[in-house]
Amino acid sequence: MIGFLRGRLAAKHPPQLLVDVGGVGYEVEVPMSTFYGLPATGAEVNLFTHLVVREDAHILFAFGTERERRLFRELLKVSSVGPKLALSLLSGMSVDGFLQCIESQDADSLVRIPGVGRKTAERLIIEMRDRIKNFGAVGGVAAVGGGIVEGPGGPQAEAFAALIALGYKPAEVTRLLKSVDASVQTTGELIRGALQAAAAK
Repeated sequence: MIGFLRGRLAAKHPPQLLVDVGGVGYEVEVPMSTFYGLPATGAEVNLFTHLVVREDAHILFAFGTERERRLFRELLKVSSVGPKLALSLLSGMSVDGFLQCIESQDADSLVRIPGVGRKTAERLIIEMRDRIKNFGAVGGVAAVGGGIVEGPGGPQAEAFAALIALGYKPAEVTRLLKSVDASVQTTGELIRGALQAAAAK
């Protein structure tokens, strides 16, 4: 099991990253909550990881904090919740926001996340209710660094691709990105603004 990566951030195309660890490139998928805290391409990153083994692929998921990874692992224990949906949940709201939804039995906020229907939201509330009782703050932010360097295609194109990967439909992504303030220029802020608009609808 690969539990931790420390290396150079070689590329980022949300939600995928390429991390160079001693000359070996690890492809990982991250939630938007981790993406927002990433340093510039070329800087060192420290990421907690979780390996999902399937018949057709081995997929490495990475997280900026141990707390995010812990919630991801708890979500995978819920009936009908797979890695992709767990990643969408962590991208659509913070760990604390999710815990608050469970505590207040707020299914309406959960169903705003792509892939989460009413039945899944209710199942999450029921199955996660007891698991979050001892879910305190664990660990700190592992991803270190500063601003975001945009890759080919520009911020709008990268944000569009990231939101599609999270399960939003193209027409909805276009609408959400149009709702973001025109002064926003970075991929991370565009995605954050779009997700906030989706949560407010």
